[in-house]
Parts: sequence; structure tokens; C-alpha cells
Amino acid sequence: MLSNVFSHLPPGTWIDIWPSQSALLATTPEAEYGPFILTGVLLTLIVIYTMSKLGGELSKRLELPPVLGELVGGVVVGISALHLLVFPETGATAADSVLMSGLQWLGHLDATAATHIFQSQSEVISVLAELGVMVLLFEIGLESDLRELGKVGYQAAVVAIVGVVVPLALGTIGLIALFHVPTIPAVFAGAALTATSIGITSKVLSELGHLKSTEGQIIVGAAVIDDVLGIIVLAVVASLAKTGEVDLLNVVYLIVSASAFLLGAILLGKVINQSFVAIATQLQTRGALLIPAISFALVMAVLANTIHLEAILGAFAAGLVLDETDQRKELDQQVMPVADILVPIFFVTVGAKADLSVLNPAVAENRAGLIIATFLIAVAILGKVVTGWAVFGQPGINRLAIGVGMVPRGEVGLVFAGIGSASGVLDRPLEAGIIVMVILTTFLAPPLLQRALKTQSGSAPATMPAAD
Repeated sequence: MLSNVFSHLPPGTWIDIWPSQSALLATTPEAEYGPFILTGVLLTLIVIYTMSKLGGELSKRLELPPVLGELVGGVVVGISALHLLVFPETGATAADSVLMSGLQWLGHLDATAATHIFQSQSEVISVLAELGVMVLLFEIGLESDLRELGKVGYQAAVVAIVGVVVPLALGTIGLIALFHVPTIPAVFAGAALTATSIGITSKVLSELGHLKSTEGQIIVGAAVIDDVLGIIVLAVVASLAKTGEVDLLNVVYLIVSASAFLLGAILLGKVINQSFVAIATQLQTRGALLIPAISFALVMAVLANTIHLEAILGAFAAGLVLDETDQRKELDQQVMPVADILVPIFFVTVGAKADLSVLNPAVAENRAGLIIATFLIAVAILGKVVTGWAVFGQPGINRLAIGVGMVPRGEVGLVFAGIGSASGVLDRPLEAGIIVMVILTTFLAPPLLQRALKTQSGSAPATMPAAD
């Protein structure tokens, strides 16, 4: 998802921040490296699927959300431990990858060839991970109910706005007042606190059977709106970091395009559903239902990406639209195997990219970052938990679950840290503090959300009342 988010920056920023990417395009690996790239991808997938099942099964037996096990499995094989799954964006090279080192030895490859293969293999896995999270959000959209989601739409909007404003304000003001951080870096770090990982939250809700509950619908709706707001905040702080001023025209464009896209998808839902059913009923080969549905999700993802939104929002909108079709249950069953193949790649890679070395207090330069991280973690949790108390008109609602559901930052928070570091806005302690905050909120949120949901009477999902 990193490349998608980078594309939302003002013109010129992406190339200025990541010049190595444009250089990479000009150095495409030679065709002779193709078999080695394929071998590297296949070995990496073996590692991902093995750790995904081992971690998921262990978490399940410990009565924890399986997604937590997938994240931890990623940490074990990632940059923090075994170095079986590492990526260039974390600063790793081909020499840091155990798989690449083994491949280099077996194929008698030189360092240049190994670098080409490593970069290409990493890009393939990153693309598969992005496809995984798109399929996940499409599946979540199918499992959601557009009418029920509409009932809590205003509640979700309030939760999302509070979840952006409170952490941004507390984080920025606190860093300036307590740590004497300059204004622009403080705003950048405060912006990193606004993120919410919709992928992680929605997966936990689905696994626990709470996706259709009132709390689940509010959390998913708020996370979608939060993602849109996060893109806008990212554009603002990136402009601020680059030029010292905000590009108001770009901000207005993002707001209008995001609103038009989501509302347009919902309003055109009936027309799209009729067309989808008409096409699916005419097809007589395998995949007559699944292929048109996935194609529609990809089209919506492309449209979202084209207007500078997240591709996953397009996939989610596609799922919401197709949820209204008569064949939704059958489609849901057919999407599950696709999700089982692609979604673990996303969660394991998120864990693999988490560099836990920043948690080591024995390293002198980490100590200042850990002190700042303590403050950021407190704000990150408090700033999202309070969103549960922004819900009104819902007696008996589990406010704690809603707040905790907004806590995980995931890969979105790492995007802020990466852009801030590459642009020179963040110094090492502040960058380390943000990374620690992202890691801990990502790993703590699943078990905390599970515990919060179990506080409901009977530990059963509180489904929304039926429409009159």
C-alpha cells in the first residue's frame, strides 16, 4: 500500500522523496534472471503460508484472533528475526535476505544479479500483498449490509472525525510543549497518530463474528472515513513538509473526489447490481459469478486510485454494492478461497516489515525514541478510545469496543514515518518513536478488541434492529 499512498502526494513529491524508485524502473532485470525471480517468489510464498498457518493456529488455540498470529509469524521471518522475508523499503539489501543469499549461492550469482532479483521478488510480493488487502476489503464489503451501515453512517462519521482531530491535536501540542519538537515535525508525527488500519480491524471483527453488530458497523464505517481523512491529512502534511505551506486546491480536490466516489457508488448500486446479474446469468463457464465480481472490484479499485484515493476503498465500495444482489451468499462463498490465498500475504508482510530493533534500549539512539514513543502510544490509544464516547443515540452500545477497534495503525502509520524520514522532516528519535507506536498499537489492538467485545452480555454480537 505504500506506493498507493505516495501517489497522493503533491506533484513532484513522490519522485523527490523516492528517487531510487524511478532509477529502478530504468534498470529492469535481464530476462536471464526470470527463473531466479520466480524461485525467490515461490520460496517466499512457502515461508509466508507456513508462518501464516502456524501463527494463526497457535493464536486460535490461545483464544486470540488468528490475525495476530499471522502478524507475529511475519515478525519471526522478517527483518526483526530470521530475515527470510525482508523488503528494500525497510532498508534491507539482498545480502540481508537469507533466501536471497541461498539463491545467490545455488545459482553462482554476483552481487548485481542478486540485487536485481531481490528487488523484483520484493515488488512481486508487495503487489500480491496489495491484492490481498483489496480482496479482504471486498470480502468485508460483501459481509457488510449497506442499509444497516447507512443507519450508523452519521455515527461513523463523528467517530472518524474525533479519531482524527483528537490524536492530531494532542500529539502535535504535546510534542511541542513536552519535547520541544519543531512545529512541522510535530505536525507530521501528530498526523501519523490519525491513521487506522481498516484491514486489521475488519479482519478481527469478521473472525470474532461481530462484523454485522452495531459496534462492528460503526467501526468499519468510521475506518473507511478515517482512511479518506488520512489521505487528506497526508497530502496536507506532505505539502507542509515540502514547501512550508498547504496546497488548499489539492485538499479541496481530495475531499470532493472522495465524497463523489463513495456516494456515487452507493447511488448507482441498483443499476450496477442489475447489470452484474444480467452478465453473470448469461455466462456458462466456470467462474461465471466470481470473475465478473472480482473484475468489478478491480475496476472500482482502479477508479479510486485514479482520483487519488486508496484502491482498497474502491474494492470495499464494490463489495457493498454487490452485497445487495440475490447471489450475494453464493458469491461470498466463492470469494473465501481467493481471500484464503491472498490475504495472509498482506498480514505476514506487515509483520515482516516491523523492525523491533527500535525497541532495544541498549542502543543509545533508541532511548530518546522510546521516551517519545511512550507519549505517542498513550496519545495513540487515548485519542482513539475516546471515539467510542462520541457515539450518541445508541443506548447499551459497547463504546470501549468501538474505541479500541480504531486503535491499530498498521501499514498506514508506517507510511507517515517513511515519508517523514525520507523528506528529512523527522529526526531519528522521533521516527523511532512513531515506529514503536505503530508496532505496539498494531499488535495490541486485536487481543484488546477481542477482550472489549467479550464484555458484551453473553459475549454475543449485538446485531442492529431490523428495519421497519
